[in-house]
Amino acid sequence: MAHIWDPTKKHSDVERWVCIYPCYLNSKKSLAEGRKLTKEKCVENPTHQEIRDVLTSAGLKVGVENKLHPRERSKEILYRGRIRVQLKNDDGTPVNPEYPNRHSLLVFLGTSIPKLKSRQGKQSYGDQLSQQSAAGASKKGKGKGRR
Repeated sequence: MAHIWDPTKKHSDVERWVCIYPCYLNSKKSLAEGRKLTKEKCVENPTHQEIRDVLTSAGLKVGVENKLHPRERSKEILYRGRIRVQLKNDDGTPVNPEYPNRHSLLVFLGTSIPKLKSRQGKQSYGDQLSQQSAAGASKKGKGKGRR
């Protein structure tokens, strides 16, 4: 079905806002799986809460919907959430001149999410596993065992 322009719709209507899914910024995803930026500009497994927090702190109007990206294979809650952001005023001018389009907003999110306090102390899951296996290997053979 072709999209027909409706003059009664304004940029302040929520359904006219830009949609952002966490997979757009996920460095673990491929372009075919929905990633929109280069891996260097992306974040490992971003959540919709992190995206919402960054956007609200930037002073943008944000709405969160309980939706899943069509290409998302996993049904986990971690990957759920569609964020809607108002980028333009009713007269068509950008709400924030620093983010005139979706791409500039995605780049901003990719650089801001790693700076969040919740991300500062976090290790990636792979780092945790390698540390646990290294710790387990050093303890081998030192216990009493079965007698």
